[in-house]
Formats: sequence, structure tokens, C-alpha cells
Amino acid sequence: MSASSGDVKKSAAVPSSRRANAGRFLLPVGVLVLIAAVIALGYWWLVGRFMQSTDDAYLQADSVTVAPKVSGYVTDVYVGDNATVKAGDPLVRLDGRQYQAALDQAQATIDARKADIQRAQAGIQQQRAAIEQARAQVQVAQISSRHAEDEVRRYTPLARTGAESGDQLSVLTSNRDQARASLAADTAALDQAQAKMADLDAQIAQARAQLEAAQASARQAKLDMQDTLVRSSLAGRVGDRTVRVGQYAQPGTRMMTIVPVQSVYLTANFKETQIGRMRAGQRASVHVDALSGKELHGVVESFSPGTGSQFALLPPENATGNFTKIVQRVPVRIRLDTDEQTRALLLPGLSVTVGVDTRDTGDHTQASSHG
Repeated sequence: MSASSGDVKKSAAVPSSRRANAGRFLLPVGVLVLIAAVIALGYWWLVGRFMQSTDDAYLQADSVTVAPKVSGYVTDVYVGDNATVKAGDPLVRLDGRQYQAALDQAQATIDARKADIQRAQAGIQQQRAAIEQARAQVQVAQISSRHAEDEVRRYTPLARTGAESGDQLSVLTSNRDQARASLAADTAALDQAQAKMADLDAQIAQARAQLEAAQASARQAKLDMQDTLVRSSLAGRVGDRTVRVGQYAQPGTRMMTIVPVQSVYLTANFKETQIGRMRAGQRASVHVDALSGKELHGVVESFSPGTGSQFALLPPENATGNFTKIVQRVPVRIRLDTDEQTRALLLPGLSVTVGVDTRDTGDHTQASSHG
């Protein structure tokens, strides 16, 4: 009996020691868990609740589609796929012979119109001399007419008294009538010469108008000739190149795309419930999927003037009986603050996870200057 009671006491002491050891182990673990929970709660209260993040974000760049302004066959392609170009670099040349011919024709028309003006101006000088001659003849006719009038007035009383014969008066009267007719003819000739001067002035005005039209055609032909050489409008890299030598290109034909990779920015689509405290100028942390483990930094620049659905091809019509509320997303543009080496690795279209610290009120002046 004594041996059995000893075994029972011994077996009862073992669980008690185990519970004591477990209690001594669980107590520090519980304390650590409690401390971690307090730290996590404190971090959420001080920081986490102000951080708004989304993985619906992508890198973008304001790419430009290269297209010709004129039509023609492609004679030269100066860049290859993924090539780096600067603003003003030649990209493609079109056959410009037809535009050169149009330019030559317009230049010939200009020369012809200038010759017309010179001829009309020479005619004006000649006509001015003719007007002076006609004016002199009118003056002579006026003198002759006045003399004939005086002779008739002087001989008429003498003929009535018989001091002079009637035949002499008839001759003087005839001379007076002829002088009047000559004066009328010379006056008409002067009027005709002056009218012709106005006609020559109109011819010069018409020739000058035709000259301006020819010069406008020449300028247009020159522009068309210059447009046969397609240049890059900005610096970047060549993408989506489809142009080939021998291809016939129409105005607006897509040839390639110039991507300004040095000006890549971030567009993050935040839920409408996340942007209440967002402001331009707030700092953002950026994680690009292609650069695993590397955190980049950025600044909120601006907000879209509408949700993404407002600019969709088919905007939603909510004034229906089967309306279902869906949380909308607002595109937010974020400027990346990176060095040149890192920026060279960023390409439009890459997926990004971004977080914005809304504790900061934001630098509106700085953000607006980059908008």
C-alpha cells in the first residue's frame, strides 16, 4: 500500500510540473503577442489608417503617333525598332518629286505675274505721256475755238452793216463750228486716255492679286515638299514601327510611335472611398513589379476631373430601374522622383503598387507647377 500511494503522488506531481512549465512559457509569449498587438494598433492609428494604397496602377507616357501630312511612296526609313531619337531627328522620307514639280510650277506662275505687273507699269508710263499729249491737244483746240468764236462775234456786226461780205462771215462761222468739233473730239480723246489709265491700274491690281495667289501656292508647295521628310516632334524611343521602304503612305497613316520614356509618370486608380484625404503634393511610395524589392518615391500631381467610367467609350446610364451601386475609381497622376539610371528601366505599361501618405496636407504650389 505504501508503494502504490507513492506512485500516485509521483504521477500527480508530473502534470503539475508540466503545467507550471507551460505557464512559465506561455506568459512571455502572451506578453509578446500583447505588445505586438499594441504596436500594430498604434502603428495603424498613427500611420496605417492614413496610408491609401492600390495595385490598380500603371506607368504611362504621353506617346506621340508619327504620321505624314502628305501622301507618297516611302523612299527612306532612318530609324529602327526601339531606337532612341531626339526632337527634330529625321524618321522617314517620302518621294517628293510631284511636290517639287508643283513648287516649280508655282514659281513660274510668280515670274509670269511679276512680268504682267512690269508690263502694266510700263503701259502706265506710256499712257501718262498719251494723256499729256491729249491734254495739250485739248488746250490747242480750246484756243482755236475761242479764236473762232471771237472772229464770228467781230465780223457779225460788220456783215449786218455791209462793211464785210456775207461769204466771209460764212467762212468764219464754219471755222468756228470746226473748232468746236475739234475741241469736243480732243476732249473725248483725253477722257478715253484717262479711262485707259484706270484700266491699266485695274490690270496691275489683278496681276498683284494673281501674284499673291501664286506666292501662296508656292508656299503651300514648299510646305508639302518639306513635309515629305517626317521628323520627330519630341525626344524618346521608337515603338510600334510599321513603316517600310516602298510603302505608299496616305496623310495620317500610322508609321510608328515615339515614346518619351524619360518622362514616364504613374497613373493610379484609387477607389472613391480612398481619395477623401488625398491632396496634390502628398508623398507616395511606389513599388514596380519589374523592380522587385526596390521602393521608389513620387508626389501626387493631380486628380482626374471625373471617374474612369465617365470617359469610357460607353458611359454608364444609371437612371434605370436595375441600378447596382459600384465603387468607382478615380485616376490620380503621380510624378516619379527617381535618378536617371532607375528611370531608364521604367517603361510605360508596367504594373505598379502605390501608397499615398494622406497625413501630409500637400504642397499645392509645387504640384501645380508640374501639372
